[in-house]
Amino acid sequence: MIPFVYRTSTLRNANAAHKMSWKSLTLCLLCLGQGCLAYNGMDMSMDDGISLAVGNMLSYLHFTPGDTLWFLGWVPKSLGAMVGTCIALFMLALIERWIAACREVMEFHWGQQAIIVASETLDTLPTQSSPIGFIKRFTPPFIPAHDITRGIMFTAQTLLSYLFMLAVMTYQLGFIFSLVVGLGVGETLFGRFGSIAHVH
Repeated sequence: MIPFVYRTSTLRNANAAHKMSWKSLTLCLLCLGQGCLAYNGMDMSMDDGISLAVGNMLSYLHFTPGDTLWFLGWVPKSLGAMVGTCIALFMLALIERWIAACREVMEFHWGQQAIIVASETLDTLPTQSSPIGFIKRFTPPFIPAHDITRGIMFTAQTLLSYLFMLAVMTYQLGFIFSLVVGLGVGETLFGRFGSIAHVH
């Protein structure tokens, strides 16, 4: 009887150890997988910047050249490259404000044309006595030339906004100042077109 009890308890211990070893092995593999995923070639020490394969990414505001901007090949390291990059960001900021002004003007004209198309469909024109009631119940019709253009312009504006966000996330003050000044100059040049559309 004693040998049978001994064998049963030994078998239970072996099964428990076997289950424990699978659990331990699974846990080790998960930890190893997390470690492999976490290591992506970057040195994550907090004392220096994050050293990438090509550029350097400092986690504080700086003027030091060598930050990667959007692409692995766009790493301005010299003074001339930094100036060229800042001019490119300035011009992109101007283009973003120009697109915004064009959208405002086009929205006004598209709204007017949509009212005309809808009134032709309903055989009624908004009069001076009831323009508000007409506009409240008015749903603009889908006009492909207007709506597809609106979607493309909105996509371009959104793309530029995300690219600006990524440029600001480099903490490179040259990039940040170029974007801020470019957006300010662009609003100065093109902002009045959007305000004219709202006045009419």
